[in-house]
Order: sequence, then C-alpha cells, then structure tokens
Amino acid sequence: MNLDETAVGHLLRMQDVIPVMERALADFSSGRVVQPTRVMLPVAEHQGFLGLMPAYTGTALGTKLVAFYPHNTDVPTHHATILLFKPETGEPLATMDGRLITEVRTAAVSAVATERLAKPNASVLGIIGSGVQARSHLEALRLVRDFREVRVWSPNRSVEFAREHDIHGAASAEEAVRGADVVVTATTSRIPVLCGEWLSPGVHINVLGAPRPDWRELGDEVLRRARVYVDSREAALKESGDVIAAGRIFAEVGEVVAGTKPGRQSAEEVTLFKSLGLAVEDVATAELIYRKALNESPSTNPSS
Repeated sequence: MNLDETAVGHLLRMQDVIPVMERALADFSSGRVVQPTRVMLPVAEHQGFLGLMPAYTGTALGTKLVAFYPHNTDVPTHHATILLFKPETGEPLATMDGRLITEVRTAAVSAVATERLAKPNASVLGIIGSGVQARSHLEALRLVRDFREVRVWSPNRSVEFAREHDIHGAASAEEAVRGADVVVTATTSRIPVLCGEWLSPGVHINVLGAPRPDWRELGDEVLRRARVYVDSREAALKESGDVIAAGRIFAEVGEVVAGTKPGRQSAEEVTLFKSLGLAVEDVATAELIYRKALNESPSTNPSS
C-alpha cells in the first residue's frame, strides 16, 4: 500500500491522534517500546540533516526517514517517508508520506503534555513562530484548553498567520508571551527566542525547536524557573541544547500519563515540555492511518 500526502491527509484527524499519542508515550516510558535513539546524518554542505527513526510497538513495526533542512523557504523544512512492516514476518505493509504525520503527531504530543501540565483554566496562548507547527499546535491545543485569546509573533509572516487564523498578531515575542498561560516556541532559531523575565507564574511552555545539542530556543532564566518534562530522557540529554543547559529532567510525559510521575503540582509553578519527537509517535500514527485505509471506501484508492 502506498499513501501519498493527499491520501494521508484524508485519513488523519488531530482528535484521533491525541489519544494514540497518549498510549504511545506511556508505552515508551514504561519500556514496552523497542526504539533506539534516532540517527542524524549531517548534510553539512547544504545545512541539512537526514534522520533514521525505527520503532517496534508490539503491534506495529516501522521506521521514518526524515530530511530536516531548517533554512528552506520555498519548500517545507521537513520531508519524510514512513515504512510499515508486518511484525510477524518482516513483510512490507505500507509506504506513506510522513511530512503531514510529523506535523500532526508533534502537535498531538504537545496537546497530551498541555492537558496534564497546563493550568485547567488556561485561557491565553502565546505562540512564537508562524510555520506549520504553529498552525498544527493552534489546532491541537484548542482541543485541550479553551483559549479566549491567542497571540502570535515571528520575524517573518506573523501578520499573515494572525489574519489567516483570526488571532492577534503581536509586535514582539515579548508581547506574545507576557500574560500567557500556555506558550509555544516553534522556530528554527539556534539562539534563545524566549526570555524568562516575560513568563507569568503558572505558565506552561511547549518547546519544539532547537533539536541539536548546540542550539537553544530558551534563555537561562526560563530553564532556571521551569520544571522540565521531555518525551525521552535519553534523546533530550543527547540532542536538546536547552535540556543540556538545564542539566536536569523531572520526568517524561509518558510517566505522567502512566501515573508514575506527577504533572503540575501547584498553580504557580512553571512547567516546560521539550519535544524532540519519537519514532514510536510516527509508527503509532502510521499504524492508525494504515488501519483506517484498510477500512476506507475505494475512493481513497491506495495503490497496492
């Protein structure tokens, strides 16, 4: 079965992916997933990376190949393909476009973290960034919190993004963040874009960018104030410049989902979720799409 981006988009729904990510994160943190740390191959000549991300969940076996070119402007920064295999025999089951899956599952994971770490009455969302992750996070986080105000800032197209989504286009990152209950940083910056002095007590932060050990999205004061949660301890300590700088991790979000570690413990504490993305998230989402495709009408027309 071969599913292109159009076919994947036809089957992919954020509200379906969020509970799948809950289970995937809990299974990962409980040791029920076989998954090595991803291999990242630098393509230094073109300032890009090629990643290999395999996982076995017990019911699904697969891998994602992802190209990350953070300086792309006319084409997406991420391109990906996901391969699924039959766990019992290793036979190939499906090849599907992974760009949209990456976009949606990343936001769905942040929704899982936000559900458990943000204040229940969180009503103001601040977003730094205006790309595909800003868009998908706006959709996903609105499913777990009722925001009365959303602000966005980026150095490039925040005015257009704000107009497209009927939200407030802030004049600066500080304006987007001050007074926010939930903050999203979704940038390709290699230097901090979020300052701790801007943060209100009780804020929850979802951090998506800076996926390399020498990149940062967060200032030192953010890291000093925040209780740090991650998707994978091993990956975060190897790949995240922000987590390396923080020097500590309180828990994996999967541990919070499983009930072995606490989520938010007071209304005043600052919580931070650093998302790097796990292969199990891609494979579990691809399994969801594959099973939907098998049950779909012929109009989907996946080639076999």
